[in-house]
Amino acid sequence: MNLAEMERYAQIKGLSVVGSGDFTHPLWMRELKGELKPLEDTGLYIRASNNPNISFMITAEVSTIFDHEGKTRKVHHVILSPSIEVAEQVSDRLKKYGDLSVDGRPILDASAPELVEEILETSGENFVFPAHAWTPWFSVLAANAGFDSLEECYGDTSRKIFALETGLSSDPKMNWRVSKLDRYALVSNSDSHSAWPWRLGREANVFELERPTFREITDAIRSKDARRFRFTIETDPSYGKYHWTGHRNCGVSMPPQKAISSKNLCPKCRRPLTKGVEQRVEELADRPAGYRPEGVPSFIHLLPLSEIIASVISVEQPSSPKVWRLYNDLVMRFGSEYSVLLDATRESLSEVVDPGLSEAIIRVREDRVRVVPGYDGVYGRIEIFSSRQDSSEKENRAELRLDHFV
Repeated sequence: MNLAEMERYAQIKGLSVVGSGDFTHPLWMRELKGELKPLEDTGLYIRASNNPNISFMITAEVSTIFDHEGKTRKVHHVILSPSIEVAEQVSDRLKKYGDLSVDGRPILDASAPELVEEILETSGENFVFPAHAWTPWFSVLAANAGFDSLEECYGDTSRKIFALETGLSSDPKMNWRVSKLDRYALVSNSDSHSAWPWRLGREANVFELERPTFREITDAIRSKDARRFRFTIETDPSYGKYHWTGHRNCGVSMPPQKAISSKNLCPKCRRPLTKGVEQRVEELADRPAGYRPEGVPSFIHLLPLSEIIASVISVEQPSSPKVWRLYNDLVMRFGSEYSVLLDATRESLSEVVDPGLSEAIIRVREDRVRVVPGYDGVYGRIEIFSSRQDSSEKENRAELRLDHFV
């Protein structure tokens, strides 16, 4: 997607602030500089089209691969910068570690502490945190190439890390079981690296701010101020591609207890299973399921509207024209996807679509749907009208309206 498309789909989704992504790539930085202009003194940007409803924060994701205690570690990190000029300075410092012009996330031959030092020596306002912290590959707590704590990964620079990204396969409730993570704010982002527009904003952070600025947003995260950083929007973690342990080639998936009893070997081919996030959390957890710290931002579960529609009308791909006809009807009526998912009443929904789809949207809102867990790179499968609806998360629903998203 180009910036115009990002702006368009951010507005359709109901976002106010969206990350630019990939500022380290020279060609994308050229587009950012050509298309964006500062939004007063906020540290945010708008397109030259002057749409004041959608602003951009200058962001990037990078991959570091390095050796630590005889093991190769692979960790992705998110970088937030307060200006295009500072972002360019970051890129200038990082290019000595790898080729920034390759497509996708640049791979840097730097340790996590080296990366943090380079970023923060450029500007103390830069904000860096681990991306999708639990996924089995390329994450700080990865079962395969990660660490058992952020302190082990970042060393002395861990005191300069204030957040971690939960990723699609985990949610705050899972992270709250690990006391080592208490000092970090839990943020949720769409991690949308594909060209599919419906994946933009599938997870989001909700703020209540008098005026959204780079400093206000990052300070609210850093301080875990639940008055300003109100809650995160999470997909059901079962929807994530690595929630359960499994083996895609054999079509095998299983919960942690069963994986442990099978010694993490595929029962069909006897090869090692890809350890899922739920199992990895169990390994590091020192608190019982259901534990909740006091005073932290809350969260709610949602699913992308296009995928809800696809499930209800039994269409395999959310990109189907049948799905988007219904999607566009709903967004035109209610203004944005999040307005549909969070605010529209059952009665008003039924004026636009059939009662079955209206009921499905309400069930997702109330966390009364079942998702067959994803595993080993396979997304979870939504079963909205399953007889086995799992409503165990309902106590976490927040009666809050959306304000600002990142």
